[in-house]
Amino acid sequence: MISKEKLERINELAKKSKEEGLTVKEQTEQKALREEYLQNVRKSFKNQLKSMTVKDPEGNDVTPRKVRDMQERNKKN
Repeated sequence: MISKEKLERINELAKKSKEEGLTVKEQTEQKALREEYLQNVRKSFKNQLKSMTVKDPEGNDVTPRKVRDMQERNKKN
C-alpha cells in the first residue's frame, strides 16, 4: 500500500503542474510516484480477482477461465 504522505505528494505535484508547471526534477518524481501508485492499484486488483467467483442465476460457477487459471497458479505458489 502506498503511504498517505506519497499520495499527498502526488496530489501536490498534480496541483502545482496545473498551476505553474513542474521542474524537471519534480516531473521525474511525479512519474516515479505515479508508477508506484499504479503498481499498487494493479496488485490490489489482482488480489481481488484471486478470490472472485462468478455464479449464474441457477448457482452454477461461471467464473471466467482466465480468472480460474490465475487462481490455480496462485494456489501452487
